[in-house]
Amino acid sequence: MNQHTNENLDQDPELNFDLGEDTAEEDQEHEGLYEHLRLNVDPGQAPLRIDKYLLIFRQNSSRNKLSQTCRAGNVVVNGTAVKQNYKVKPGDQISVLLSRPPRDTVVVPQDIPLTIVYEDADVLVVDKPAGMVVHPGHGNWDGTLVNALAYHFEKNNQKSDLDRVGLVHRIDKDTSGLLVIAKTEFALSFLAKQFFERKTKRLYWAFVWGNLSEDQGTIEGHIGRHEKNRMQMSVFPDGSQGKHAVTHYKVKERFRHMTWVECRLETGRTHQIRAHFKYIGHTLFNDERYEGHVALRGVNLPKYKQFIKNVFEILPRQALHAHTLGFIHPSTKEPMFFESPMPPDMQMALEKWRAYLEHN
Repeated sequence: MNQHTNENLDQDPELNFDLGEDTAEEDQEHEGLYEHLRLNVDPGQAPLRIDKYLLIFRQNSSRNKLSQTCRAGNVVVNGTAVKQNYKVKPGDQISVLLSRPPRDTVVVPQDIPLTIVYEDADVLVVDKPAGMVVHPGHGNWDGTLVNALAYHFEKNNQKSDLDRVGLVHRIDKDTSGLLVIAKTEFALSFLAKQFFERKTKRLYWAFVWGNLSEDQGTIEGHIGRHEKNRMQMSVFPDGSQGKHAVTHYKVKERFRHMTWVECRLETGRTHQIRAHFKYIGHTLFNDERYEGHVALRGVNLPKYKQFIKNVFEILPRQALHAHTLGFIHPSTKEPMFFESPMPPDMQMALEKWRAYLEHN
């Protein structure tokens, strides 16, 4: 018998699989897509087009909608996006991944430590550690920032309905740094408008492979989902796909085969910094999703591979940190500005690089 999970399915009469335009919230960096349906194909299943196969489990949908989902690259079989004419085989693992969470996602309050740098009746600013997912989703249904916030609000007798409310922007699971959370509907709308109009002030710190040729510069190119790997973003310089994206950078320190840069986002696309630096040949240090988790420079130097292995162990994630955050307060209309110091793993990696250059 085919096994499938349906506890997270969208219960609309017909699933809206069209991707359409992202909202201001969904357009920020976040960790991948949300799983709406998972199927394990029965060992006795005969070959069948995947749009027809999915229709068996989504009888309230239509084959046209399911075909659109496949064409958008949001049906994944054994880890690879497939088109609507793909024929399922026994043992296939199928997932339907969308940019929005399932509507019946239940947020369970969890007692998870938070570093709150500011809080009042309207907003909360948190310094998120690397390794924490922001919102429950594909493969991460608990242990997230939203679960921790729900507990925090419940404990303090505040509103805890955070299924969608509150998240103005996001950063990836393995990116550390500052996030602002809205505590009222008005604050959410007010802050979301600032992000949409690009009036917030955000600076990121990143370590990238290689020695950048200029001390400062701008990376520009449309960003959209990779055509085959839907968990990765690609740059489309001709503008044929994706959305307009601009990243400004300035070199903070050079380490011959690695550079510490400060990035200012003019736009806020998913994985923008990671995709842009990959595009110009300077992938983020230890960014596994974008092939930055191997030594990309200086591999012929003595003891270099062991040195890189040691640094990877110190910094076991992409080297990206949301360093500053500035916005206008929803109620007081006063400018608010926050800074997060470099996290220990990135600081230790810097010190390792400095010591290495002194002796090599």
